[in-house]
This record gives sequence, C-alpha cells and structure tokens, in this order.
Amino acid sequence: MIPINKVTSDSACRTFLSNDVSFASFINAVVFEGEQLIHPENLVRYENDTAFIINDSKRIEDKKRRRDIVVKSDINGIYCILGVEHQSSVDQAMVVRCAIYEMLEYLKQLENKEYKRLVPQIMVAFYTGTKKWNVPVKLSDYFEIPEELKKYFNDWKIILVDVKEMDTSKIKDEQTRYFIEAIQAMYKGDYIKLHQKRKMNTNNLIYVAIITGSLDMIKDIVEGDEMDMCEGMERMAEGFRSEGREEGILVGRVEGKLEEKQNTLLMQLRCKLGDLSKETENTIRSSTMEKLNKLTVSIFDIQSENDVLKLIRECKINCVSQGRAT
Repeated sequence: MIPINKVTSDSACRTFLSNDVSFASFINAVVFEGEQLIHPENLVRYENDTAFIINDSKRIEDKKRRRDIVVKSDINGIYCILGVEHQSSVDQAMVVRCAIYEMLEYLKQLENKEYKRLVPQIMVAFYTGTKKWNVPVKLSDYFEIPEELKKYFNDWKIILVDVKEMDTSKIKDEQTRYFIEAIQAMYKGDYIKLHQKRKMNTNNLIYVAIITGSLDMIKDIVEGDEMDMCEGMERMAEGFRSEGREEGILVGRVEGKLEEKQNTLLMQLRCKLGDLSKETENTIRSSTMEKLNKLTVSIFDIQSENDVLKLIRECKINCVSQGRAT
C-alpha cells in the first residue's frame, strides 16, 4: 500500500494518471467525447522539463516549468503531445501558465534539429477542487479589447475539465470511471452509487480520499489490492463505533452536514438490508442529526428496517424526556 502521509493531492492525481490505461481513458473521454483515439500501448512518456532564460540587460533569470503529465502518442498516424495539468485550487493565472508551457515546448522543438515539423500539443487543466472555477479559461477573459483590435488579437484558451461535472459514461476503463465517480460522490455526499459492491483498486481509493480531503474516512479500512465499496463503508462505521465517536460519518470536505449524513447512512443501510421501503427512507430523510448519530453508531445492531424505526423512536423519547427538541 502507498505511504499515505507522503502523498499530496497533486501527487495523488499525477500518480493515478501516470497509469497508461487511466491516462488514455481520461483523454479519450474529456477530449474526444469517448471515441477511442488514444491507445495505452502507444503512449510514450515525454520529457517535459523546460528551461528558459530571460535577458533584459539588467538580469538573467533562469526558470523551469514542469507539467504534471506529458505523453507522446499518435492520432491516426500523426504524433502529438498530450498533457494534463492538475489543479486542486482555482488559479487566476492558469491560462497564462498553460500558454507559457506550450510556447516553451515549441521553442524547444525549434531548437532541436531532429524535428522537421513541430509536434502539435494539447494540454488539459484537470480541476479537482470544491469551489466553482470562476476565473479565465481563455486569454481574452483577462482584457477589455477594443472592437477594432479583436480580429487581430491572438486568443489562447485552455481545456478545463472540472471533475465534479465530468460525464463518466464516456470513460471506457472501469477503474478510471470508478475513480472519477468516487470523487464526485465524496464531494456530493452521495454514496448511493457506491453501494453496488463493486471492486475499486485500494490505492485509487486512497488517492480519491487525498484529493477530496477525506483521508480520515478510509485510513483504517484500506487493505489488500481491491476494496469492496459497500463492505468498506460498513467497516468504517464499525471503526467509528469502536472508538466511541458518536458524531457520525464525515463526508467529503464538509463535516456534519445533515444531508450528507443522511445519504451516507442510507447507503450503509442498503448495503446491510438491501432495498429500503419508502417509509424508512423518508424517516431517515426527516431525521435530526442526533437521530442519525444514534443510528450510525448502532449500525451493526441493526438487522431489519424495524430496528431502524425502533432506534429512531427511542431517540425521540430520550430527547423529549431530556427536554430537547426532536
């Protein structure tokens, strides 16, 4: 298993996309609308260190730029450079940064006498943060351009992919699709998609938890090469119970939100009991945080939907006797 404490959000995403199958599936989904134009066996890792010197007669500044993932591949017999730049936070300068990366790469190619023609390149900005991306995605977004100059202005845009808005149906590889869906589920607090007892690579689950800031949720349950998502959630609840933690499951980055706890608990109950009646689901949806906490720490005592309703009634009686609102 990977050393959890040494992995950042950037390195987690970079490591995941370093897998050729994952990279090809990701690019095919977000750039080519699911068409399988990039094949894992044809990917070649590309050296992407780019050094440049700025000489303004006053100083010489040597800077280096490195893109997260860069590969070389052919599309219908023509070689291209494909890159992914991961962003865990909104970056005002992203368009300019990407423009610098690409132009420096072309300069490097021009200096290389082996290139008879330049190799075209595209770069995807892969955003996995919680906030909405509300900064420029093209160069013209930074300016107020006089109407007379617009036809002369060389615009520059990035391919921005927000993980929260991705269409996972276009991702062919199963593990890559699970990875994206797990990030989406953790951010939404919606674990219903993950209750189907499907297998997810354990390291990928760890990367998801690191990217979404949910590492505390999985650090005690990850073992082996694959994780049964439904079983994992039950074991996580048992861990909370044994530690005496009655504040409930933490979902995504936002701790203690009522709707998120309701979704998590419903997922656990479906894993344990199967499909739930409308009455039980509505009861969970209308339950207070205190009732949800009670159910969470009692999850392994629950054998039927009647047990769920009984625990909620008991909690209500206790709250009334102690003079608290229910």
